[in-house]
Amino acid sequence: MDRPSFGCGRIGLRSMSEPTHEMKQRLAALQADVTAELRAKRTESAEPVAAEAAKERRRRGALAWLLLPVRLAVLLVLPFFVLVGGGVWLYRVHDIPTWLALCGSGAVAAALLTLYGARISKKLTGKARLRLVGTKLAAPVIVFYCGYALLFLSSVNAKTDEVREYYRSIHPLLRVALSTAILADRDIVVTDARREPADYAKMGLPTLDNSLHFVQRDGFVHAVDLRTIRRSEWRNMFLVGYFRLMGLKTLRHVGTADHLHVSLAPPGDRRR
Repeated sequence: MDRPSFGCGRIGLRSMSEPTHEMKQRLAALQADVTAELRAKRTESAEPVAAEAAKERRRRGALAWLLLPVRLAVLLVLPFFVLVGGGVWLYRVHDIPTWLALCGSGAVAAALLTLYGARISKKLTGKARLRLVGTKLAAPVIVFYCGYALLFLSSVNAKTDEVREYYRSIHPLLRVALSTAILADRDIVVTDARREPADYAKMGLPTLDNSLHFVQRDGFVHAVDLRTIRRSEWRNMFLVGYFRLMGLKTLRHVGTADHLHVSLAPPGDRRR
């Protein structure tokens, strides 16, 4: 008996196992639908995140603009704080001689200005130019400012000509601190500085043998009096805060007239 032929069956099975063109199209369409749906879901889930991120960027931008004046003020004040407060700190805490303390704080302030200038130079020209900025700009500015502060007191800021004559007898660090305060408050008036023991009798006050208004052993007067009358109280409080921040001592006196006593006691000395 002849064996049955299965050729047609094999052909039929092969054709059934292979996807037809129509099935391929359906699979492709189904895959496209699934892909589109997944993309839509990802987009929907990403939109709130993107919106929140954009909102956060706007908040940060607004905060940066609000803090910009504060940052600029800090950058502007910092060199003066280093110059004055640093010098007083070296003198009072570490017993560094007066002129060396002032040179040390001046050098640090000049270095700080050099960094400022170098950063600006790099933004404008692409080069920091540290040496050029330091030698041609920062150092001369500090030297000129200290020279002005040490030698000059305007007649507007002195009660009498006698006070102006005694100005150079005031301790150098106290002079630089006073001149810096005058930059912020042009109405400051120095009412008294150098005194003699007989001056207390003229004012009807008991003589103070250890007054810092007297010339001290280093040859300088270590105290000045500033006018507080006809000035708003917040401005007087600003002065008190400024001088204390710089390491100086203050005391509000109402003896002969209301005034602010500002002093720089020698190292280890607790007098006012």
